[in-house]
Amino acid sequence: MRVAELAEFHRFRMVEQELPEPGPGEVQVRVLAVGICGSDLHHFCDGQIGGIQTVYPLVMGHEPAGRVVKVGPGVSGWAPGDLAALEPSHFCYHCEFCRRARYNLCSNLKFLSAPPHPGFFRDLVNLPAHNLMAIPPGVSLEEATLFEPLAIVLHSMKFAGPELGETAAVFGAGPIGLLTVFVLKLAGASRVWAVEPVGHRREMARAMGADAVIDPAAVDPVREIRADTGGRGVDLVLDCAAKDDTMNQSVRVARSGGRLVLTGIPSGSHHALDIDVMRLEELTFFNVRRSNDESQPALELLGRHRARMAAMLTHRVPLADIQRGFETLERYEDGVVKMLIIP
Repeated sequence: MRVAELAEFHRFRMVEQELPEPGPGEVQVRVLAVGICGSDLHHFCDGQIGGIQTVYPLVMGHEPAGRVVKVGPGVSGWAPGDLAALEPSHFCYHCEFCRRARYNLCSNLKFLSAPPHPGFFRDLVNLPAHNLMAIPPGVSLEEATLFEPLAIVLHSMKFAGPELGETAAVFGAGPIGLLTVFVLKLAGASRVWAVEPVGHRREMARAMGADAVIDPAAVDPVREIRADTGGRGVDLVLDCAAKDDTMNQSVRVARSGGRLVLTGIPSGSHHALDIDVMRLEELTFFNVRRSNDESQPALELLGRHRARMAAMLTHRVPLADIQRGFETLERYEDGVVKMLIIP
């Protein structure tokens, strides 16, 4: 089978590898669509993510959907030809965190696309049968890849706790930020500001439900949002960009006693947060690590609102052209919002 490896900083290579037959309890799946995540882009553009250096060669890709090819011994409920969304996380279900239903903090977590566990930028993969999820009727394979970023957004909402009529600001209108805007409006947020420097992504934020969009290169988002709220600030802020400036802007646009959720992953490991403002305003600060058993609810939500979310899927490239796909995304060229790799 073909595998796309990030061989070194900023360079992919195609290699051939053998895949064994699926073992007991496993299903072999042909990967048919994989979304490129912002974390994949960190490895490609920065050579690190969250202060952790990229280990080469790296097989990325963790937003997959595909078709069953073979089933291993003891597998029931799946047959060759079935379509499925593919969960990239493997949990042990036995450690203290799994026993407390904090699966995303599993002590023995295997996340396919985090070294040393290869991801889904390849033709075939063997997975435990319980990592396959049926795709809702009417949802295409390409649309189904959105379940993974949407699950992260649903997880972030457990911390944000949006209440009917509250106001919110979202920093960053990449796919996670756009889905965050959509879910906030679905949850009853009265007004949502989206802060994004890329013009076509600001327009997409409007299409996803943002009541106001701000170009941080043109105006100060803190001054703008504070003015719009009569100096009060917003009830909750979700930073889906996680840059040094967006993190402190997020702190400064929150009202006293507001909630701040960091959904994005910073590039480096050291960041100067304005702790004095956080303390004086008694802000509640949350971090998000992937998702925690929200994949199935995300698929169900996709089934009900697929048409709106599918507008994000702007670009597709074959596996052999993955280098071009990442370079297009890196430069925000051609109106790209969500790029899919189609093996």
